[in-house]
Amino acid sequence: MKRCLCLLMTALMIPASVTAADPYQNWYEIFVYSYQDSNGDGIGDLNGVRSRLDYIEQMGYTGIWLMPIMPSPSYHKYDVTDYFGIDSRYGTMEDFRALVQDCHERGIRLIIDMPLNHSSKDHPWFVQACNALREGRTDDPMVDYYCFSQKAGQKYIPVSGTDWYYEEQFSGGGMPDLNLDSAAVRAEIRRIFDFWLNDVGVDGFRLDAVTSYYAADTQRNVAFLSWLKQMTEELKPGSYLVGEAWTGLSTIAEYYQSGVDSFFLFPASQAEGGIAKVIRARSNPAGSYVSFMQQVYDALGDSVWAPFIGNHDTGRAVGSLQARSSVQRAKFAEGIVNMMGGATFTYYGEEIGMVGAGDDPNKRLAMYWNDHDMTTQPPGVTKIEYAYPCVDDQLADEQSLLNYCRTLNHLKLEVPSIARGKNEFVYNDANVCVMKRTWNGEESWIVINFSAKQEQNYCLEESGLSLAGTLDVNAFSSTVQLSTETAQITLQPYGIVVFVK
Repeated sequence: MKRCLCLLMTALMIPASVTAADPYQNWYEIFVYSYQDSNGDGIGDLNGVRSRLDYIEQMGYTGIWLMPIMPSPSYHKYDVTDYFGIDSRYGTMEDFRALVQDCHERGIRLIIDMPLNHSSKDHPWFVQACNALREGRTDDPMVDYYCFSQKAGQKYIPVSGTDWYYEEQFSGGGMPDLNLDSAAVRAEIRRIFDFWLNDVGVDGFRLDAVTSYYAADTQRNVAFLSWLKQMTEELKPGSYLVGEAWTGLSTIAEYYQSGVDSFFLFPASQAEGGIAKVIRARSNPAGSYVSFMQQVYDALGDSVWAPFIGNHDTGRAVGSLQARSSVQRAKFAEGIVNMMGGATFTYYGEEIGMVGAGDDPNKRLAMYWNDHDMTTQPPGVTKIEYAYPCVDDQLADEQSLLNYCRTLNHLKLEVPSIARGKNEFVYNDANVCVMKRTWNGEESWIVINFSAKQEQNYCLEESGLSLAGTLDVNAFSSTVQLSTETAQITLQPYGIVVFVK
């Protein structure tokens, strides 16, 4: 036994080793507006993100997903007015290029949000198209860029001064749907991807609202995604694409047929998702976890999963897990979602237990660095609450949620089979689950106690794990007792131990 990493210890500083074609990162989602202000205007910006790269790297996040950064009239910026620019409130293109370079020097991959379902109603394409319709010029090339009709229908909005309508899947947001069947639009998309991938140097894209490309027509959506993936590989092989398919497992499985690298594992997330149900289970929690994991494997196989608990559109994890007064529950949720494998995503602030639900701005509150270094809150916030201490306080507390997440991230970097390995369920009863992962000659056994209150004993020989030879033990609880004579381990409540050969 060479070492024992306790979750409450300071994480080992393991350099991030990434390659262009490697999706298996500890991904960190950032809403730039609410993350870090660098120029004193109260709004987060790209230089603010740059100033926090030490923190991100030290936390063990090896990939960053930035929510939309392109020019937009809204605070959320999913209504783009220029696909080749940076919103002035966030900085300049030079600022962004510097951020990309800084990330790559640290071995951090960077992807950006790419809303293709729609543009802003203020985009020059749409403005020109509407003006052309008002003047009766239906042959204007911009008219073909959007989904116009002279028949009223659900999710169709009138074009003022005409008898025309435009499609808008996200009604009320001023976001007219693009005509993705248009050859001209597809040529624009190729130019956009080429610019960001090869001129600017990003490592891929988060694809917004992929189930809405063709109004929930899965077959057409998958076909369009296949084109996107093929085109992206032509432009920059190894770019990472992750899609937002907010739907069930069987449909997500269909979307993977597109060849897109990952789709967010929504069935694991939110208050009624697989992780929360396991946490709240009154009986057989280990069995519930194994059952949920098996459902995912049956549906998605060895695809690169993208599990998460919460994001900018969902209630934050601490609230959905009913963990405001139970840091152990919050820690355990982070532990078991990261033990699922795949490319795990963490929404900024989840690592310190931020909360927020209801209106979208409530889910995007200012990052709680400390009481004096925060951005202003996004417009429309109706409730401001911080249930857990700030980053600075948690950094100083070895038992904090932040330090749990940090050690967890670094363990996954040190033991790549956790995220990448072929999984085998070797044992489970009502409270204990044992999984074996195999990858590239490395074997790891993940032993989890799902009981919130009781210690659990397990004999390692039941899983075929021998204590003979070189064995690393990584303990995710305050203490772990291991008898080398009987090969029996005692796990604390909510304890996780990873044995590595």
